[in-house]
Amino acid sequence: MIPKNLEALNRSFAVQAPNFDSKSVNFTKKEYLDYTVNAASPAGTDIVLEVAAGTCACGRAFAPMVRTVVCLDATAPMLQVGKQDAAKNHLDNMVFVKGYAEELPFLDNSFDIVLSRLAFHHFTDTDSVFREMVRVLKPGGKLIMIDMEAADEPLRKTEDEIETLRDPSHVKNLSREEMLKMYSDNHLTVEKCEMTKMPLRLEDWLELTKTAEPVKSNIIERMKADINGGEKTGFDLYETDNGICFNHRWILILGKKNSLS
Repeated sequence: MIPKNLEALNRSFAVQAPNFDSKSVNFTKKEYLDYTVNAASPAGTDIVLEVAAGTCACGRAFAPMVRTVVCLDATAPMLQVGKQDAAKNHLDNMVFVKGYAEELPFLDNSFDIVLSRLAFHHFTDTDSVFREMVRVLKPGGKLIMIDMEAADEPLRKTEDEIETLRDPSHVKNLSREEMLKMYSDNHLTVEKCEMTKMPLRLEDWLELTKTAEPVKSNIIERMKADINGGEKTGFDLYETDNGICFNHRWILILGKKNSLS
């Protein structure tokens, strides 16, 4: 099943790929990657799948700890960045697959750990993707989902509007309750659900997607108005000496597949 927004995904991440791992945007912050690996507690014999892997930052963090890591993504430029970095760091147990999260090209019960990081807000059918992740997970295996938590109502729609203005491949952020419901609907036992605030500088966030004028100016003006007591955006905004910043709220959920599934 080809993603409905595949064209937007390819356009957006062809632009983002060269700088997606930049320290300025925190999307591949080492401390958080280490935290993710520690939360998963992988075994040396584990076979890991990273779904919608992007530049495979999470997969690369797992690679030294496990037998094999498979990274799947729909956009070749992002995968290529991950493949090049893996080669540079002699991570020879990694496999890179161009494919779609909506229809994973793997057999049932194939992986000990299945994870997806910062991807679900790009999916037009989150339930189908989650079911596919569960399908390829071994009984007793761990499913890890990390994504940005939606703003509280009534600002969810405004937050998603601004996210989509910056990156047209954005669909919507999920609430923590919506994320947890996918685990319960698929009979996974949740063992961990934690939120971490990840700071971002507005200018760096807009630069990553090469947001064009006047869209960039519109977003900046709305953020400034919010800080100054005007219309709220749904973003957790604050000012520093380096300009306007905000915190993304990253949710990490780890669940286990029932051994009888």
